[in-house]
Amino acid sequence: MDLRLLRYFVAVAEERHVGRAAARLQMTQPPLSRAIKQLETEFGATLLHRSSIGVTLTDAGTMLYVEARTLLGRSDQVRSRVAAAAGPATLTIGILPDNAEQTGNRLAAAFRRRHPDVEVQIRETDFSDPTTGLRAGLVDVALTRAPFDDTGISTYVLRSDAVGVVLRTDDPLAHRDTLHVRDLADRRWFQLPEGTDPIWRAYWSGTTLNGELREGPTVRTVHECMQAVLWNSSIGLTPLAHALPEGLTAVLLADLPPSRLVVAWNNTNTNPLIGSFTRIAVATHRSPAPANADTATSPPSGSGSRHGQLPHRQTRR
Repeated sequence: MDLRLLRYFVAVAEERHVGRAAARLQMTQPPLSRAIKQLETEFGATLLHRSSIGVTLTDAGTMLYVEARTLLGRSDQVRSRVAAAAGPATLTIGILPDNAEQTGNRLAAAFRRRHPDVEVQIRETDFSDPTTGLRAGLVDVALTRAPFDDTGISTYVLRSDAVGVVLRTDDPLAHRDTLHVRDLADRRWFQLPEGTDPIWRAYWSGTTLNGELREGPTVRTVHECMQAVLWNSSIGLTPLAHALPEGLTAVLLADLPPSRLVVAWNNTNTNPLIGSFTRIAVATHRSPAPANADTATSPPSGSGSRHGQLPHRQTRR
């Protein structure tokens, strides 16, 4: 029996209204209605009397509500006892400097609600390692940006952001609506360090994988990037979703694909918290309202992983 469907039914039974239950579960009404009909089909009985003002339980629905509450309570006890037997759980999250806000607000709060006893460690890296330590086994999961060499790594796209050229506000090109790479051929671009992932390095340098590297100062952090523009009038790229300090502006670079904010994990990592973290991250990016990982069973429109699905809660690829 699917415990998720039982949780849905309990919410409807307690709210006496499908719409209110959907809001409580932080999902839309149509899939909730389909879930209730699926239960009715499985049990071969009508569980709810439906009307224009809400729903009431049938005798069969009342019996299912009582049994479902018992089963769900028992499942929560089992989860707690297994977690206690396994010992303290930990999750190490790698982040890039420009994604630090992703762990500081709704995502962190949602994860704490779902896993209050998990010890979370944060590892922030500079721009020389877009995997933030995944490939070296230093983190379990990463909030980072693609593209980079994802051999052995799975990714799930949370959001795609247009990319712009960072310029000083007194730059002759600062008031253009859009720019192209060819418009910047004579400019100094800030560069990423030697040894940086070549796919990542080419993208943020506005060139091809095997293209010639541009001249300019080497930077490792967002702050160094901004200072290179302010002090040296060099240029660089940034997702347009990011705020810029006074004196700088960003102009859309029309011929560069969007920058994809992703959750990434190593395919060989068996930490069962990776799947839960990924689902919570998807949920917090799908809706502006706080999200519960249990409701995030399908990806948001327009997003997807390299493998076309989210990681399972307990099984790693």
